[in-house]
Amino acid sequence: MLYSLRNLRKIYSGRTVLDLPELFIEKGKIYGLLGPNGSGKTTLLSILSFLDAPSAGTVFFNDRPVSFSGKALQALRRQVVLVDQHPILFSTSVYKNVEFGLKVRKLSTGKRRRIIEESLDRVGMRGFAEADGRGLSGGETQRVAIARALACSPDVILFDEPTASVDISNQIAIENIIRDLHDDAGITVILSTHNLFQAAKLAQEKIYLFEGRTSQAAYENIFSGEAFSEGQNHFCRISEKVTIPIRPGHRERIKVALNPGSVKLLPDTEKGEGAGIFEGRVIQLTQEKKGVRVLTDIGIPLSILLKNREYSLSDLRVGNPVRIQVFDYGVEVI
Repeated sequence: MLYSLRNLRKIYSGRTVLDLPELFIEKGKIYGLLGPNGSGKTTLLSILSFLDAPSAGTVFFNDRPVSFSGKALQALRRQVVLVDQHPILFSTSVYKNVEFGLKVRKLSTGKRRRIIEESLDRVGMRGFAEADGRGLSGGETQRVAIARALACSPDVILFDEPTASVDISNQIAIENIIRDLHDDAGITVILSTHNLFQAAKLAQEKIYLFEGRTSQAAYENIFSGEAFSEGQNHFCRISEKVTIPIRPGHRERIKVALNPGSVKLLPDTEKGEGAGIFEGRVIQLTQEKKGVRVLTDIGIPLSILLKNREYSLSDLRVGNPVRIQVFDYGVEVI
């Protein structure tokens, strides 16, 4: 077994953010790590990449217990590489960004050149070798970060929301790169994502997290909140600024899932009537088989699924303001 986690907990400032009695990850597969913001995905990736230690419990890697101190960590970090959602490149050329880790390992100039060129070829960025890393787009930066990880010849690559901040063309390119890493190089891949469709396309296995625990349900837009009533109307308060309508029959603390296909996009000419109307902005667009998924920020991250025709008429772009309406029939208490 590649990873075995037993009775693992991570606590920040007295709050348990990860609580996993047992979790197993096999070698040679692509895993999709799914869950809403704050579910513990990034914390888990940090532990799996040996960059952060658990507060309690044991991590086994290749059937050996991991000690999160001492020289053993350096060897482990050479086998496992984490590619952040917002990678940071040095203020120099793409070539030198990829070269950095190889120079630390004291490889010869010729060997470094061969590895760098092969790594950049794999991600379609060899033509950018002399470009300034600071002048790249978000998608190009992500691809250089993948090349930098590949250059280290890891056994495992972890991705934290690899396509969350890129346009659709780069999203497709990165998904193809991830698939090739597994199919051609035999690298084990673990990627966190909000996108169920992306996970379905890429991952052979899926891990669902909610409030730091594994969950069997593949719901989307999952939130916890307080149920309350005002007269004949029923609501769930998810945050200070976000209160959504729900069906009657619920009290106190509940967990809800919002169907992304039931959320209505309100055009500028339509004010909307009733509760559940919010303003925010578009932070991600993803093309899917059934339409376009729009990730919005309305004070909480909320995913909406639009039909292709509806999207084409909307003129939505990343960063644009957006108005939406949530209806009680689209909210399921789970």
